[in-house]
Amino acid sequence: MENYNLELPKAVNQIKAQKAKLVLIQLPDGLKPKAKEIKEKIEKETNAKVLIWLGSCFGSCDIPNIEKSGIDLLIQWGHSKWK
Repeated sequence: MENYNLELPKAVNQIKAQKAKLVLIQLPDGLKPKAKEIKEKIEKETNAKVLIWLGSCFGSCDIPNIEKSGIDLLIQWGHSKWK
C-alpha cells in the first residue's frame, strides 16, 4: 500500500476545536485498511468516540446522512493527490 499523509493532527485539532464527542470517519476502500489505526489515534488524542463508516465513499459528494444521528462531526478522507 502506498504511503499517504492522512493529516491526522489536522483531524485531531478540528475535533478539539469543535468539541466533538461523536465523530464519524469515512474512508474510500483503498484507505479502509487504515481505519483501525486512524480510529485509535483520534480516540487516544481526543475525548471523542470514533465510528467508522463502512458504506460507500465515491468522492466528497458521497456522504452519509448523519441528521438526527448524534454525530457531531464527519471527517472524510480521500486518497487521490491534490495538485
